[in-house]
Amino acid sequence: MNTNLSVAFAPQIAAAAARHNLDPRLLAAVAAQETGGPGSDSGRNIVGDGGHGHGVFQIDDRWHAFARTPAAMDAGQNADYAAGILAGNLQRYGGNVREALSAYNAGSPTATGTRTDWGDGKPVGYADSVMRHLARLGGSAAQAQAAAAGMPAATTSAAAGPESTTDVNALQALSQQLGSAGSGFTLSLPQYQPLPKPDQRDLDTAPSATSDTDDAT
Repeated sequence: MNTNLSVAFAPQIAAAAARHNLDPRLLAAVAAQETGGPGSDSGRNIVGDGGHGHGVFQIDDRWHAFARTPAAMDAGQNADYAAGILAGNLQRYGGNVREALSAYNAGSPTATGTRTDWGDGKPVGYADSVMRHLARLGGSAAQAQAAAAGMPAATTSAAAGPESTTDVNALQALSQQLGSAGSGFTLSLPQYQPLPKPDQRDLDTAPSATSDTDDAT
């Protein structure tokens, strides 16, 4: 997997992603969604959402004690905290990237969450918007899921078809590699160690799961 990032705060994002077994492009895509916006693949270290969202990943001080500390405006610590939330969501929802993203934004794996207008007249929900950023950064849902499981992403042909087909093919290839009967292969996942959270919450929830505006940008 190519983990080179050409985005703002790339070293901090890459380090946080590595600590939490995340595809760094997925974490960078979340930063771009939270504090970059359409047309930008980089996040910004700002206070947004009416003064409640802190740092590159807009950790909400209404739900996270961490966001009420100076560390929240340190890009490295902010990225690590966000990566811990996202990694926990991926484990909770069986590696489903879209559900993990929806929960990060709105506290529910099925929420549409914050809507973003990319200029095509069809505002999309939070998870779909992050996935657009992810595609621009050269990643995919299948690669992000594989990274979260501590596995190398399967190689797929560039001519495989639309992204959804490519993702399915990648998952099928992984299933064949890891689930072959009699192969003697044993999958050993690293022990999950969530980032300690002073307020004991592990979802970056928002007051409303159906917000129609992108308060982070």
